[in-house]
Amino acid sequence: MTTIELDHVSYAYSSTNGGVPAVQDVSLRVGAGEIVAMLGPNGAGKSTTLLLLLGMLPPRAGTVRLFGGSADRAVAAGRVGAMPQVGGMPPRASVGDLLEFLHAVYPRPMPVREALALADLGGLAGRTVERLSGGQQQRLRFAMAVIGRPDLLILDEPTAALDVQSRRACWTAIREYAAQGRTVLFSTHNLEEADGNADRIVVLDRGRIIADGTAASVKHQVGVRTVSVAGAASSSGFAQLPGVVAVADRAGRVVLTTTDSDATVLALAALGRLRDLEVTGVGLEEAFLSLTGTKTGV
Repeated sequence: MTTIELDHVSYAYSSTNGGVPAVQDVSLRVGAGEIVAMLGPNGAGKSTTLLLLLGMLPPRAGTVRLFGGSADRAVAAGRVGAMPQVGGMPPRASVGDLLEFLHAVYPRPMPVREALALADLGGLAGRTVERLSGGQQQRLRFAMAVIGRPDLLILDEPTAALDVQSRRACWTAIREYAAQGRTVLFSTHNLEEADGNADRIVVLDRGRIIADGTAASVKHQVGVRTVSVAGAASSSGFAQLPGVVAVADRAGRVVLTTTDSDATVLALAALGRLRDLEVTGVGLEEAFLSLTGTKTGV
């Protein structure tokens, strides 16, 4: 069963100089039970795409369908849950009161105690919002998103402000939720989390989908490798070497992400910088940098 269908969807924000394109001719299908990570640099169109899926923006072109119907209808039926990265919550309301209110709104909600346990908020039902830490507020947003038992869960930076233990617990809960046949779509800047938890990676850049597949297939698509040498003390200038798209210092090594490892190694040899040379395949972070044309330096 198809949960999400975007057919040639475009959206542009109005401005005095004409429309500013945010999403351009995006087509996407997501099935039930999939966990999909949406990646992209700032301004790539991730947030606009999520707003289109939630029915909060109408597409300027193309069609948005959820469960075969309109996004508005799916949201109104309680089939969609959303967790924003930030968002106002009534400061004097307690955790329990907010969840009880949402429990009464949805047609088939989970018990409040179950939502509290799923979000690791046990013992905090009586605490008011303004007394919660940043991480606890983020866990409350997650509880508010899932209490209606939505068939589609849309998460924007779901583990922002969470510590390591809480992040792991959050992803365990998300995977268990999806295992029941529900769909999860999340945006994140944490590429390690996307690599470790998503069944599928969708990369947006300048409003268009530039990669779509498993983490392994996205890494393979870019055809880049990493070249590293010992000695991080003098890494300046490496970003200008042939093929290099990113430079990093890691544990006393200069790590170069390159689209032409042979040319990079030859250039390093010319500089006399081949001590303890290693050439390896790339991780998702390096693949993302190559796909989006982002260059980082140290």
